[in-house]
Amino acid sequence: MIMTIAHRLAAHRLSALRLAALGLAVPLLLLAAPVGAHEIETGSGPICDTREQAQRLALLLDDDAQAAIRTVNAEAHNATACALATMAFVRGAKAGTARSKAGVYEIVEVLVVGFATRRRLEQASPAVYFTLFKVEERPA
Repeated sequence: MIMTIAHRLAAHRLSALRLAALGLAVPLLLLAAPVGAHEIETGSGPICDTREQAQRLALLLDDDAQAAIRTVNAEAHNATACALATMAFVRGAKAGTARSKAGVYEIVEVLVVGFATRRRLEQASPAVYFTLFKVEERPA
């Protein structure tokens, strides 16, 4: 059974005690991590279940990201195929590039390890999604 983003978000709620433990464990793990280890980043942006959905989203992006997300979700027949989220993640492989009116985007696989709620960043069971990073184009 495929889990939607909304179901995954709901399934990843944690108690304050586990969050406190995470808050202590992550800095210790980062200190003990070998050189070249992947870093946990935080940021806000779109996440999609598949590379194809992220690519389609990038092609539709202009001034209204929510409208682009609704279009991709309608085409996927899945109301939560793509969403805007604030998350903690580890970057994975570059999965492609897409150009739209809004610019050029790298499609990147990310391992999401936490999501922001109204109050705090909460740990999540690691799950792979695809996100977009805008490429800064500079004149030659």
